Amino acid sequence: MTNTATLADLDPATISDMLKVAGAPGYARWEDQIHRTGGCSDPIHITGWTLAKDKASGEILHHYSTENEPGARLRIACGNRRASRCPACAWTYAGDTYHLIRAGLAGDDRRDIPATVREHPRVFATLTAPSFGPVHNRPAGRPCRCGKHHQEDASELGTALDPNNYDYAAAVLFNNHASGLWARFANRLRREIAIRAGLTRRELSDVCRVSFGKVAEFQRRGAIHFHAVIRLDGHDGPDSPPPSWASTHLLTEAIRAAAAHTYTSITVPAAADQPARTFRWGTQLDVRPIKAFGDGSDITEQAVASYVAKYATKAAENTGTLDRRIGNREALVLLDVPDHTARLIGACLDLDPLYPDRRLAAWSHMLGFRGHFSTKSRQYSTTLSALRQTRADYRAAQEREARGLTDAEPDTVLVLASWQYAGHGHSPGESVLAATIARGIQLNRQTAREALHEQLAPEGTA
Repeated sequence: MTNTATLADLDPATISDMLKVAGAPGYARWEDQIHRTGGCSDPIHITGWTLAKDKASGEILHHYSTENEPGARLRIACGNRRASRCPACAWTYAGDTYHLIRAGLAGDDRRDIPATVREHPRVFATLTAPSFGPVHNRPAGRPCRCGKHHQEDASELGTALDPNNYDYAAAVLFNNHASGLWARFANRLRREIAIRAGLTRRELSDVCRVSFGKVAEFQRRGAIHFHAVIRLDGHDGPDSPPPSWASTHLLTEAIRAAAAHTYTSITVPAAADQPARTFRWGTQLDVRPIKAFGDGSDITEQAVASYVAKYATKAAENTGTLDRRIGNREALVLLDVPDHTARLIGACLDLDPLYPDRRLAAWSHMLGFRGHFSTKSRQYSTTLSALRQTRADYRAAQEREARGLTDAEPDTVLVLASWQYAGHGHSPGESVLAATIARGIQLNRQTAREALHEQLAPEGTA
């Protein structure tokens, strides 16, 4: 059920279930639970209880049980990062990623990241995959090689001009080894920086550190590439200034040299009818400095953080693949997977017996890619765990206030709890109602952003 479904799109059984849920005595509480999850598409159901009592006197300060909840269950957010699976939870994940990336660019006093980090050399780099054969595209000022001027949303964009000669095996093997290729690039980058500074690798680690935050993105042809914020720090990370020789120009040149170096490659051995292949980054390498405030042409901190956050919630959906594992080839036909994507998935299934340690079949729905979509170096910024803990602490404080426990010292309160997993998801009618709640939350957020923009805009420009 999509978020844009209307009653005319619904089958009678779904409408009947929706009316049943909306008319149930516990609907108001169910609605409150779903609203607290942000309109989660696939909430986790738990049952159990929690009890808070004074350690000294034994007085019960608060008691909660799911016995009186709708269906005797409490529903909590699924936490899925994929926008295709749960837009509500993906919005939260994207927000956390935005703050993580931006804190590494602009600083964050709450995370002990000083604002002086803005003065460190930092760039936004994009490393792409090599060519596996010509595909339909939209080159500037001229038609595609097929002779057509494709529209921006044309379904053939990214698909092979000649499927019979496109190297689908190489495409999925590259995706499968992309994370390892990034690791080799990161290692070589440090050496290239040391060379330009006239230092050994060990001497470099005593005076300068390379920090990064990156996200993976699938091109429409189904090849993975990485967008990365790369920053130079002093020995102690963002707290210390980089050496005087460190500059954005030096960092840019080192990135270009590292990406092109022969060390930054991975060789996949021959197997059966597959030749040995050596993978390197593609020739389309983009490296741009990040400015605190743009002039219309510069790439800014906010733009970079927003861009990374956007792709942190996506996978390979823009290629027409699935967002969950594929049981067999027949599913590709039943689910109407496009031909180009189906060939990539088929290549994963065919290659899996030849490279059993690469688990290509298990990751065929990701076109072979098996890495994390967003990662960072240890000292780049805060962590997603820290951001989630801050949110959990805030909600816990709200709960303590609502329960009248704000005057009780935490050390004097004993909390006992017992929780069990009881399922997940919605009934068809609940799914429609939850989507409506999610749309309402989204509309409220959009209205608040527009109101804030009008408030902050200079007079006469709003």
